[in-house]
Amino acid sequence: MPEISRFFGIIIYMNWREHPPIHFHAVYAEHEALITLDGKVYSGSLPGRALSLVREWLALHRDDIAADWALAMARQPLNPIDPLE
Repeated sequence: MPEISRFFGIIIYMNWREHPPIHFHAVYAEHEALITLDGKVYSGSLPGRALSLVREWLALHRDDIAADWALAMARQPLNPIDPLE
């Protein structure tokens, strides 16, 4: 699972063998959620504060995430994305 970003204890990754819809995985402690490009939780869950931070990061990097999705579908190396600061 290629990590694409890490901030405030949250790890963001995307797999190469993924399925639609476009999404990424966010892990915080023992919690994991799949988040779509519109910020909806597709599967799993995160604590409220962690989910808010992930959505803030998503709003800043939506195009970068979509570009990494295209790379993942082509089985190419993913680009790191700047963390939330």
